[in-house]
Amino acid sequence: MGIILTTSTVVPLVVFIALLALGGYILARRRAMTSTGGDSRRLHSLPSYYGYNAVMSVTVPALLALGIWLLVQPMFVQSSVMEMIPAQAVPEGSSVNLVMRDVRRLAEGLDNAVQAGVMTSAEATDLTATDGLRMWLAEQGVAIGGDINPEILAAAQAYREMNLTGHVARNLVVVLLALAGVLLALRESHAEFRARNRVELGIKALLILAASLAILTTLGIVLSMLFETINFFRLHPWTDFFFGSSWAPNFRGDSDLSILPLLWGTLYISLIALLVAVPIGLFAAIYLSEYAGPKVRATAKPLLEILAGIPTIVYGLFALLTVGPFLVQVFGRGEAGFLGVDWMSGATSVLTAGLVMGIMLIPFVSSLSDDIINAVPQSLRDGSFGLGATQSETIRQVVLPAALPGIVGAVLLAASRAIGETMIVVLGAGAIARVSANPLEAMTTITTRIVSQLTGDSDFASPETLVAFALGLTLFVLTLGLNVLALYIVRKYREQYE
Repeated sequence: MGIILTTSTVVPLVVFIALLALGGYILARRRAMTSTGGDSRRLHSLPSYYGYNAVMSVTVPALLALGIWLLVQPMFVQSSVMEMIPAQAVPEGSSVNLVMRDVRRLAEGLDNAVQAGVMTSAEATDLTATDGLRMWLAEQGVAIGGDINPEILAAAQAYREMNLTGHVARNLVVVLLALAGVLLALRESHAEFRARNRVELGIKALLILAASLAILTTLGIVLSMLFETINFFRLHPWTDFFFGSSWAPNFRGDSDLSILPLLWGTLYISLIALLVAVPIGLFAAIYLSEYAGPKVRATAKPLLEILAGIPTIVYGLFALLTVGPFLVQVFGRGEAGFLGVDWMSGATSVLTAGLVMGIMLIPFVSSLSDDIINAVPQSLRDGSFGLGATQSETIRQVVLPAALPGIVGAVLLAASRAIGETMIVVLGAGAIARVSANPLEAMTTITTRIVSQLTGDSDFASPETLVAFALGLTLFVLTLGLNVLALYIVRKYREQYE
C-alpha cells in the first residue's frame, strides 16, 4: 500500500464533504425551481429550504459516520493488537499496556520514516530484522522507546496495517454516504416535497442534541470513573479506602490508600476559604447594590472582578512567597515571631492555602450575590420603607431573605471551586496527608493526590494509579451532595418569597 493514510486525511475529507454540500445546495435549489418552470410560488417551501435539505442530507450522515469511526477504530485496533502480543513478550514487572505503548511508538516511527522518504511503505511492512533497528531509525530522526524484539515488531506492523485498512474503509464509507445524501436530496427536490418541514425537524434534532450534550458528557465522565473505580476495588479492599487512617502509596505494592486524610484536608481548607470569601464577598455585594452610588459601583465592581481573572498559579505563588512567610513570622520561629510562639514550622499550611483560596473566591461570591440582590423587586424595599423600617432593617429582613436562594447558589459555586482547586493547595498547603485540627500544619487534598498518582510513566493496571479514579468519583459524589442540598434550600425559600 503505497499511500499512507493517517488521521491527517480527516481534514481533506471534511473539506470534500463541505464542497459537496455546497454543490448539493446549488443543485437542489436549482432543481426545485426547474420543477415548477421557475415559479417559486408553486413550491411548497422557499427555494433555499431545498438547498438546506441537501446540505443536511450530505453532512449529517457523513460527519456522523466519520465521528463514530474516529472513536471506534483506535479502540478496536488496540484491542486486536493487544491480543496478538504473546505473554512471553511482556517483561517481568511490566504489563501489556506498557508494551502496547512501545508498539504504538514503533508504528508511528515507521510511519514517520515512510512519510520522510527514508523507507518505502513496502520496506516498513516487510521489515523483519530487529538488530540495529532502533539505531537505524534514530539515525533517520525517529526516536523509539522500549526494546524492539520480533514480537513487538510484528505487533507494530499489524498495528500499521489495521490502521491503514481502517483509514481506507473510513474514507470510502464517508464518501459513499455523502454522495448518496446528495443524490437523495436531488431526487426529493420537487414542488410537492415538504423541504421546510424536513429542515425544521433537523434543526430541532440539532437543538435537542446540543441540550443533551451536557448530560451525555456528565454520564460519560461518571461511567469512565466508575469502571476504573470497580477495577481499583478488585485490587484493593474498599474497607481500607473508606475507613483506613493513612495515605502511603507505594508503587512496589502494599500501599495504604485511605481517602479519609485527603478528604479531611479538602474539607478543612475549603471551610477556611469559605469563612474568608462568604462574609467579605456578601458584604461587598450588599454595599455595591444597596449603598454605593453609580460612580463608585461602576469603578469598584470591575476592580473586584479582576480577582476572578488571575490564574490560580499566581495565587499559589502569592501563598508560597507572601502569605506563608507572613504567617510564619506571626505564629512560628519562637521568639522571632510576633507572638513569641512556635506553632508553625514552615510556610505551607492549611491556613495559608485557605486564606489565599478565600481571596480567590471573593469575586465569585460578590458578583453573583450582587446580581441576585439587584434582582429583588424594588416594591419589596418600598413596602418595607413605607412601614417605617430603616435601610439596614430592610436589607436584613426583606432583601437578604428574598435573595437567599441565589446567594446559596453563589456560595455553592464558591464551595465547588474550593473543593476542586489544585495549584493553590500544591504551593500553599503542602503534600502531607494527615488528619489534624491544627490549621498551621501542612496537609493535602484529593485533587492534588489525583494529579500525583497519575503523573509519570506508571502502569494504569496498578491500584496506586487506579486509586485516582476512586478519588475522582468520591469528589464527584461530594459535589453532587452539595448541589442536592443547595437545591433543597433554594426550593424551600423560593416557595416563601414568590
